[in-house]
Amino acid sequence: MDLIYLDHNATTPLDPEVFEAMRPWFTERFGNASAAYALGHLSDGAIVAAREQVAALVGCTPAEIVFTSGGTESLNHAFRGVWEAFPTKRHLVTTAVEHPAVRALVMWWKGQGGEVTDVGVDDEGRLDLAVLEAAVHTDTALVAVMAANNESGVLFPVTEAARIAKGKGALFLVDATQAVGKVPVDAVAWGADLLCLSGHKFHGPKGTGLLMIRRGVRLKPLMLGGSQERGRRGGTENVPGIVGLGKAAELAKARLPEMTRVRGFRDTLEARILADIPDVRIHGAAAERLPNTCLAGFAGIEGEALQLKLAERGICVSTGSACSTGMREPSHVLRAMHVLDTYARGTVRFSLGRGTTESQIQEVADLLPGLVANLRSGSGDAISSL
Repeated sequence: MDLIYLDHNATTPLDPEVFEAMRPWFTERFGNASAAYALGHLSDGAIVAAREQVAALVGCTPAEIVFTSGGTESLNHAFRGVWEAFPTKRHLVTTAVEHPAVRALVMWWKGQGGEVTDVGVDDEGRLDLAVLEAAVHTDTALVAVMAANNESGVLFPVTEAARIAKGKGALFLVDATQAVGKVPVDAVAWGADLLCLSGHKFHGPKGTGLLMIRRGVRLKPLMLGGSQERGRRGGTENVPGIVGLGKAAELAKARLPEMTRVRGFRDTLEARILADIPDVRIHGAAAERLPNTCLAGFAGIEGEALQLKLAERGICVSTGSACSTGMREPSHVLRAMHVLDTYARGTVRFSLGRGTTESQIQEVADLLPGLVANLRSGSGDAISSL
C-alpha cells in the first residue's frame, strides 16, 4: 500500500537535503560549540550560519534569533518573559482559535492572576480587527495572534493587529508555526516584537525551533544555565538540530513558489468534494487561507470514522475534533466559527505538502464519495471488505 500523506499541518517529513546537512554534526563534527579549540569553533560557525539562514526566512536580523526546542518552548519563553518584564501590566489579548499550546498559556496567565480577552472570529474564521482594537487597552502587556490557523488555514491580518497592539503600548507576538514554508513570513513588515516557529512544520527536524525577540525587547530566559544564545537560553546547543533548522529554512525560502502548485491541488480536491458529495461545507473557504489546507465538514458522519477508513487505505489525514473526557466534541476552532454540529462532528482536515502529487489527489477524490456514502448509510464497518 502506497502512503498518501495529507497531514502536513501536523508534521512534515524531513527533507533529504536537511538530513545530509545534519549528518556530519552527529559524527565527526561533534564538538561543543562553546569549546575553545577547532572542533568547537566548527560547531560555533555552523550555528552562526544557521542563524543567518533562519533570519533570512523570517525577515529579521540574526542577532534577534534564539534557538529553542520548538514552538511550545518559544511560546512559554515569550509569555512567561512578558509576564515578568511588565509587572504593572496584567492583561493579555489573544484569539479564540489559537493553537492548544497558546491556550494552555492563556490558562497559565489566568492562574497567575492575569486578565485575558479572547477575540472571536466570524463564520469563516476571520478575525474582526474592530473587536481586537476594542479589546486592547493601556493595561495590555501582550497581544498574541497566530499568522495562520492550524485547522482552517485561515490567514490573520497580523500587520494590522500589530499596529493596534503597538498603538496602545502592548508587545505583539506572532505564532508563525503554520505559516512558515507556505506563505511569506516577514517579522519586520508584520511588526512582530516576538515570533515563534517549529522546524518540523517545514521539513526540518523535530525538537527544533526559534523565538525571534526584536532588538530592544528584554525578556528573562526561560532556560537558566550557561551563557549560550547570548545568555537568552542556557544549555549546550543542539548543533545537528540547529544546522538542520537552518538548511530547512533555506530550502523553505527557495521553494516557496512550489506552494502555487500545491494550491492548485488543494483547489482540485475541494472542487471534487463539493461536486461529488452532497451536504459538505469547506470551513473558511471564503477567507484568505494557506494554500495547502482544506478543512471539510461532511454532514451526517463522524470525522474520526472517515479518518480511520482513509487510514485503512494508507491515506493520512486528521480530524477537526478532539477527545475530551471520553466525549468527542468539536474543536474550539470550529466552535468559535459557529459551525453547526452536524458539520463540525464530520470534519476532516486535508493538509497537502511539497511532495503531494496530482495522482494522489485524484485517488483521494475518487475514494471519498463512496466512503462518505457508506458511513452515512451506516454500512461503514463493511467498507474494508469492498
